[in-house]
Amino acid sequence: MLYHKDLGRNTAERGIQTRLLIRKGNIQLGGYKKARIYGLLSCASGKKMNVANRVFFADEAEALACGYRPCGRCLPEQYKAWKATQAMQ
Repeated sequence: MLYHKDLGRNTAERGIQTRLLIRKGNIQLGGYKKARIYGLLSCASGKKMNVANRVFFADEAEALACGYRPCGRCLPEQYKAWKATQAMQ
């Protein structure tokens, strides 16, 4: 898990580092650390969050291992499956 705020000292540096990591395949999903939700980088909900609350994951397994749940907006199938497992607990 990478914290967005740790990728640079300012907006420009963070943008450059983020794009570089996405191109290399090191980042595939974004997350909201306060609510522990992860989703696609293109999700409209994720684009609205504050940089201090944004995290990045290499894959879904990493996000789940860190205790995050799928976004209901951009990952509806994964969210339904996650929700079903929560109902059983």
